[in-house]
Amino acid sequence: MRILIANDDGYLAPGLATLAQAMEGLGELEVIAPEQNASGTSNSLTLHRPLSVWRSASGFRYVNGTPSDCVHLALTGLLPWRPDLVVSGINNGQNMGDDTLYSGTVAAAMEGFLFGIPAVAFSQVERGWGEVGAAGRTARDIVRGLIEQGLPAAPFLLNVNIPNRPDAHLLPRVVTRLGRRHASEPVIQQTNPRGDPIYWIGAAGDAREAGEGTDFHATASGCVSITPLQVDLTDHARLADWRRRLQGTA
Repeated sequence: MRILIANDDGYLAPGLATLAQAMEGLGELEVIAPEQNASGTSNSLTLHRPLSVWRSASGFRYVNGTPSDCVHLALTGLLPWRPDLVVSGINNGQNMGDDTLYSGTVAAAMEGFLFGIPAVAFSQVERGWGEVGAAGRTARDIVRGLIEQGLPAAPFLLNVNIPNRPDAHLLPRVVTRLGRRHASEPVIQQTNPRGDPIYWIGAAGDAREAGEGTDFHATASGCVSITPLQVDLTDHARLADWRRRLQGTA
């Protein structure tokens, strides 16, 4: 078993070190992560400048690019072997509902999935790395279970959110769907030292679709949420309607 580990909080993040430690003994490991925090970069690739790769004292390699860059480089020439599994995280804060569209943590796992490799993204529900060790133990249990069951023939993409609790590895694990959030909070306007206006993106909005079966509901109920994701964004339910409107056909 060969496992590629990545994240979006950067190669010095406690969550990455915890995840790497949690994967020890499950296979041959390689860690490739961004040089700096790249949260919110989604699936972006760096196309207009060259990328550099260094190795840290911990043995982790790091890239002056995005989470997707890290996995893309690994799979297209940096690694001498093809991973059997890509794991990403452990993220500093939740990636649920609409967060998954912006998340670099999910994007790193998704990059592996796009190359046909099974992938899992791990996040903690609350920021601050509280009880990150327990989250690491949970991640290990989930990955070990997948390996022992035998990875499915078809690649998969799982998004896992773990409550910040010392007993996280003992909590029920619930397969969920994505919830939805309200629109984000208003932009924060400030002034820089030269008197020019500057703007900060507002905080994420509250959950607005958090009923039973969603990732929000599961974690609020003290469970680990596991959401299978797909990449197809096609609105299949409205294809026929759009054909009638735009093609004049049924």
